[in-house]
Amino acid sequence: MTEVQKTKNAHTTVKMLEARLEQAALLKRVVDAIKDLVQDCNFDCNDSGIALQAMDNSHVALVSMMLKSESFSPFRCDRNIALGINLTSLQKVLRAAQGDDILTLKAEDAPDVVNMVFENSENDRISEYDIKLMDIDQEHLGIPDTEYAATVAMPCAEFQRITRDLSSLSESVTIECTKEGVKFACNGDIGSGAVTLRQHTDVEHPEKNIEINLSEPVALTFSLKYLVNFCKASGLSDQVKLCLSNEVPLLVEYALNNNSFLRFYLAPKIGDEE
Repeated sequence: MTEVQKTKNAHTTVKMLEARLEQAALLKRVVDAIKDLVQDCNFDCNDSGIALQAMDNSHVALVSMMLKSESFSPFRCDRNIALGINLTSLQKVLRAAQGDDILTLKAEDAPDVVNMVFENSENDRISEYDIKLMDIDQEHLGIPDTEYAATVAMPCAEFQRITRDLSSLSESVTIECTKEGVKFACNGDIGSGAVTLRQHTDVEHPEKNIEINLSEPVALTFSLKYLVNFCKASGLSDQVKLCLSNEVPLLVEYALNNNSFLRFYLAPKIGDEE
């Protein structure tokens, strides 16, 4: 065997993942946002990036995350790898990251641990951790592309405020989109409440814009407990997008840099269900 062949063979057998994220805080916030919905999940790594998809125990909500390969520098994934991780364990390790730490994820071929390295250039500190991986049997659900009847883009802080305030009155909220605007209404034991938002453009502060695109009116009722939970992702983005169509799950999307995203899907309540 020639030296060239030996080198070539060495390269083909050492399949691995190496992904360097400039801001460890990004993954930290993503995990904080989803850990109360999902306990264990697979991080599916391929040459497109790192994806995650999991349902909560009650099968009412679905979490879908995609960190595109462009979000990492460098990014290398020699073959598809599923990293089964307990999110509480991951959160504990991510707490070790300081504000501006750089995070590098590494995994060997057929790994039993994922290696995490935090680097801080300011004080030349390098921290290294291994998290044991789990074998998680998780079905991958195909999420169909949906043409939504109504799409609402609004400030995350506004959505968080509305869901928090209404959740003190009721367990459910009806989200109604018409040409008048979007209305969040609830009716509970101690009273009722409603907040209506109209289209709004702020040239100087575009993050405060409220944009409503409507092809037909929609009114659906959802559990406020889940919506309040989704709002834990508010720190990831200035704006949140709500996509609604009758009889299909609500899509709540937080856009991240490089076309990456964190999405939540929530099944609507039907009839008199409370």
